[in-house]
Amino acid sequence: MSTPVNHVIPAAAPSLAERAYEFLRDRLVMLDIKPGDPINEEWAGSVLEMGRTPIREALKRLETERLVVAYPRRGTFATDVNISDLAHISEVRRTLEPTAAASAATRATDEDRARLVRLRDQLDSATPRENADLLRTDLELHRAIYACVHNPFFEDTLIHYDNLATRIWCVFLPRLQGMAGHVDEHSPLLTAIAEGDAKKASALTLDHVTGFEKAIRALI
Repeated sequence: MSTPVNHVIPAAAPSLAERAYEFLRDRLVMLDIKPGDPINEEWAGSVLEMGRTPIREALKRLETERLVVAYPRRGTFATDVNISDLAHISEVRRTLEPTAAASAATRATDEDRARLVRLRDQLDSATPRENADLLRTDLELHRAIYACVHNPFFEDTLIHYDNLATRIWCVFLPRLQGMAGHVDEHSPLLTAIAEGDAKKASALTLDHVTGFEKAIRALI
């Protein structure tokens, strides 16, 4: 009797709309597309080598995430960054992020944990970086942690509020001091999650999110 072969189904390639969404989302989050700027569908389609339909699908999704706003007969524009939203965003993140970190510590697969260790080692060995590069690293690390929760609904919510928080960071980027220290706080957090220490991961995350709000408020 022959041994059955386990076939691994490859992950589906991202759709055109998903590619357009990620392309525009990260430029909106990092303020490469500045608040109030119009979204040029023709430009995006040309860069991504796709038609306008997936671009428009992506823009509808980005509108639900408060990254763009559409006006009839005028077009779609990047939303403003309102510093007055800081308290509301921080309240949500102080509630959700520690829970997510604790969940990641208990639910992460062996592959997840290995990836977090690699990211930690890269972080620890990184040379001095510009604030913009540090912020991109911050996004990457947060998204890696959120993926370890293995709850797509929770992950989407976490990414949504982290994106909004990052836009606020970007406004103050030229004036921010100690950005490297803020990003380096992820090293013990990644270790805690990789080692399955949910309590420590939760506590470190709460300190990290609270520190973000304090750093911004010091500049307002």
